[in-house]
Amino acid sequence: MDRRAFLGTFRLLAAPYAPKAEAQQPSKIPQIGYLVYGSPAEALSANRLRALRMGLREQGYVEGKNIDLVFRWAETAEQLPELAADLVRLKVDLIFAPTSTEVEAVRQKTKMIPVVFAGHADPVAVGHVASLAHPGGNITGLSVLMPELLPKQLEIMKQVLPHMKRIGVLAVATAPSTRPAFDAVEVAAQKIGVQVVRAPVRSPEDVDRAFTMMARERVSGFLVAPSPLLRTQRTVLVGLSLKHRLPGMFGPKENVEAGGLMSYFADPDDLTRRAAMYVDKILKGAKPSDLPVEQPTKFELVINLKTAKALGLTIPQTLLQRADQVIE
Repeated sequence: MDRRAFLGTFRLLAAPYAPKAEAQQPSKIPQIGYLVYGSPAEALSANRLRALRMGLREQGYVEGKNIDLVFRWAETAEQLPELAADLVRLKVDLIFAPTSTEVEAVRQKTKMIPVVFAGHADPVAVGHVASLAHPGGNITGLSVLMPELLPKQLEIMKQVLPHMKRIGVLAVATAPSTRPAFDAVEVAAQKIGVQVVRAPVRSPEDVDRAFTMMARERVSGFLVAPSPLLRTQRTVLVGLSLKHRLPGMFGPKENVEAGGLMSYFADPDDLTRRAAMYVDKILKGAKPSDLPVEQPTKFELVINLKTAKALGLTIPQTLLQRADQVIE
């Protein structure tokens, strides 16, 4: 689809959600660019968007009255830079870019428009902020601190698979946070005598091959380093996990609700709702460089017992007692 057709489709699809066209908006109403990797249907129905809208309402903002959301969604990673540039050309007041993937696309296009994220894997390691306490540029928000989270996921997997010697790590090769994620898992794995088998993917077509490779390498299970691309493939990931009988540890709980074995992750809805406070502070004059990056305060362990049974696994009672949700 060429750019004109894509943007034409955007305007048609976005019409029900934006009561007034962009050109008709009074300049005094702040415009928030919303850049996300995913299909329009998925992006507009996602919990993340509902959480952001809830957070904005809590801060006193009403869409069409004192704030507007300008949506741009990319169905492939290659579309993100052009869509980020489009938001920059529109001179929106702020851009909400949920993860490191969207943030990187915006970073390449502007150093002036404030950018707020709500689930960045590791903003310091990838160079999007100078430090958590002093971001130092036009980018800030909330981080899931993936290098600390993945080792915890590995620890939980070891409890389920006590004889585990090899574990696969599925990650998007082009995601900015992939290298820090791989490194963090390997350091943690060495401490418990587990070998890491890297399974990088670049497109949805690579996912099947990645599972075939992990099965061939005889891994006992796998971790998924969360990313927008793999989020859109959660049904595929679950199907391949069952096909190859590989237990998986996922990020957000939607993967477990779709049939994955387990997830341990910061609550993405809570992070996104809290991101609205950054939006409010920046619109009232605060500089992103002065707003420290916040860390998660709420984590969720979710276990799917139906999937465990299908994989022939027994989940330790200690984990079941710790779980925030058990799907039977």
